[in-house]
Amino acid sequence: MKYDVIVIGGGPAGMTAAIYTSRRMLKTLVITKEIGGQVVKTPDIENYPGFDLISGPDLAKKFTDQAKKFGADFAFDEIVHLSEKNGEFVVSGHSKEYEAKSLILAFGKVPRKLKVKGEEEFKGKGVSYCATCDAPFFKNKIVAVNGGGNSAFDAALLLSKIARKVYLIHRREEFRAEDVLIEKVKKMDNVEIVTGATIAEIKGDQIVKSLVYRKDSKETEIEVDGVFIEIGYIVEGGIIKDFVEMDEKNQIKTHKDHSTSREGVFAAGDLTNSYYKQIVISAGEGAIAGLSAAKYIDEKK
Repeated sequence: MKYDVIVIGGGPAGMTAAIYTSRRMLKTLVITKEIGGQVVKTPDIENYPGFDLISGPDLAKKFTDQAKKFGADFAFDEIVHLSEKNGEFVVSGHSKEYEAKSLILAFGKVPRKLKVKGEEEFKGKGVSYCATCDAPFFKNKIVAVNGGGNSAFDAALLLSKIARKVYLIHRREEFRAEDVLIEKVKKMDNVEIVTGATIAEIKGDQIVKSLVYRKDSKETEIEVDGVFIEIGYIVEGGIIKDFVEMDEKNQIKTHKDHSTSREGVFAAGDLTNSYYKQIVISAGEGAIAGLSAAKYIDEKK
């Protein structure tokens, strides 16, 4: 079946884009492996406008219900190839092919994992990949931050104002973060920096209780209530590598209207080169991409 717009990704950016294109009476298809993206893995959200507190799954359901209300179709499939033929786009999934006049890429990024014992088990139960999202839940508690870049130091600085104690654990002796951030964190009395160390295991029962780090072949266990893994994000999708222009971090380069280097293809959300990665920002980018795709189709007519 042919569509006006195909949105690849079922997170806040993709759903918002689908809401806007559907409201413009464009036949819209959302292709995703799962609804909600990273949002559904967040137990409690306090920083999305309009909700004092809402769970990730509940917010994802509201996005989905609204997109469906305006007529968006859904296909649960994994994309394996993107191509362009006769001025239109062919999206090849595992199960079938789809065609559209315009594409919106919004399948997000995923946090780079430590791949240690306990990480998956306690994800959302003390293990977090977003200090901005989850730091307020650790007031007066003990936490650890893993990483040595700007995101890790930003997280440590934020948590130092909320948590009782913060361990910053980095596998190298040197940091990649900006000097000004490093100096700010070093001045915080409740931050202890552990360099040349790697987290070997995260322990707990129903929630995180401790972690084990390895330094100089010696293992040390420390009590913590939370572990913030801040070692970057990756775009899962070789499908876009030669399809649109990307930056050195494998993020899609976008213009102000969220168009990409390929005419008719737009991008929104965490996989773009926008600076901040937040739910509300992804939704806003999805709205821009949706409106831009609608404008593009109108002008083509």
